[in-house]
Amino acid sequence: MSFSAAAATGFVVLFLSVTVGKDEPAWSVKYDPSQICAFIGSTVTIKCSYKYPSIIHGIKTEVKKRFWFTKLNNRVPVNLMKDSDYKGRITYNFTESSSSSSFLTIKDLKQRDSAEYKFRFITNQPDGEFTGSPGVTLTVLDLRVQVRRSETQTELKCESSCDQIKPPSYVWFNKEKKMKQQTSSIVVSVRDGGRYSCSVKGHDDLRSPSVYAPRPPSVSVTPSGEIMEGSLVTLNCSSDANPAAKYTWRKKNNQSVVSKDQQFILSSILSSDSGQYYCTAQNQLGEKTSGLVSVQVTYAPRPPSVSVTPSGEIMEGSLVTLSCSSDANPAANYSWYKEGEEAPKASGQNFTITNILFKQRGNYYCEAQNSRGRCNSTVTVNVVAAPRNRVAAAAAVSAVLLILILICLLVWLIRKPKVWKQQSRPGAGPVPSEQVNSAEESVVYSVVHLATKQEEPLYCNTVQLGPTRPKRHKKRKEEETVEYVSVNCGRTRTDARTESEQQDSVEDPAALYSKVNKPGKNSRETPAGF
Repeated sequence: MSFSAAAATGFVVLFLSVTVGKDEPAWSVKYDPSQICAFIGSTVTIKCSYKYPSIIHGIKTEVKKRFWFTKLNNRVPVNLMKDSDYKGRITYNFTESSSSSSFLTIKDLKQRDSAEYKFRFITNQPDGEFTGSPGVTLTVLDLRVQVRRSETQTELKCESSCDQIKPPSYVWFNKEKKMKQQTSSIVVSVRDGGRYSCSVKGHDDLRSPSVYAPRPPSVSVTPSGEIMEGSLVTLNCSSDANPAAKYTWRKKNNQSVVSKDQQFILSSILSSDSGQYYCTAQNQLGEKTSGLVSVQVTYAPRPPSVSVTPSGEIMEGSLVTLSCSSDANPAANYSWYKEGEEAPKASGQNFTITNILFKQRGNYYCEAQNSRGRCNSTVTVNVVAAPRNRVAAAAAVSAVLLILILICLLVWLIRKPKVWKQQSRPGAGPVPSEQVNSAEESVVYSVVHLATKQEEPLYCNTVQLGPTRPKRHKKRKEEETVEYVSVNCGRTRTDARTESEQQDSVEDPAALYSKVNKPGKNSRETPAGF
């Protein structure tokens, strides 16, 4: 085994030569070198030499087919010329001499070109097929910059994993400007916004990918437009950065992190998730924050909150305002209804009744509605009836006062220290004092004669409610304390009466008389014009 150097177009590659094949001078394939390490984007040539018997059983050997392959399809090698991964990037070259050779050239190397390449040829001889195995191992690696960040500085190091290549001299670039440093590592600032890359000295066109801080992230919401409550919503954040950025999501006015993924997924979004969000992209070279993205969740109205002003019992004729409010997105439209009636009473959040009537009492409900649904709540309006007019109120007051006056008059009459005695007939003399003494002085006798034509007078006996007077021993004093009353209403009688009684009744049919008799004094008759 020996090492040798060869030139691959556009770059330097090292080869490891290993001879493999059948026992000579029979069938054989030799690869030189057997391992190749090349950088991405470069061009590489893989070559081999092969041998076969010139004559077998008197038949001259001729090569009918030859090709390179890396894959098998149903155990059948696939010609690279027919492999779409290499379309337009490979060529075959063959030489015919004492030792036949084949050359495979691959341009614009890709990372996926790393594989084991084998050569196969087919002759006209029976079983005259041969594949050189093992083949050539091609490793395609690009230069890369490793970033190591500490608290005080950021270090960049140019590396490659092709162990067969001895560490070369490196050249550094900041954007398109070539830097003075030619070491494998440099120290940079994370705030300068640079884009750093490296290359092997002498091959400035084959640079490593640049490393840089994140660019301002772009954010998006899926689905776009109107978002319904309960739906799946995805917030996506993307930033150009190398090394790749790490992402964090936050909600505006809330500094706590809501997600540490590039995508913030809300599997069943709630109305409380509405708001503005932003993401931050960060790597070892810096960080950037996106603009705000708005998430507006639409939902049906929540049960409305209703109120009545003034509260409690409402006097008829008052100004009454019913208010309604509901949380909804989009904003709700409001309608007022009275229970038992289909037509709305009013629209809008407030329903005002300027002069409420007693018949307008009852339950009212407010309905909040938007494109997502509707909801309602009920409130009771309790109206107290007021007096119909002031005349009715004055009449009521007058009636109360009249009743009070009559009560006072009755009390005065009851408490008056006199005893009334009724004359049994008009013109009759006073009742003898002996009868008064035998009865209690607390008894009052009275007779009322009505002017209507009645066959019998209407008599009324009134018992004095006050305390009885003590009996007197002297007859004169007893008579002085007894009063006799007769009230005639001028009613005519059909039965036989005395002539004096008839005259008395004819004098004034509409007059009411009162007689008071006291012993020793003349009786006097006074009209009872109360």
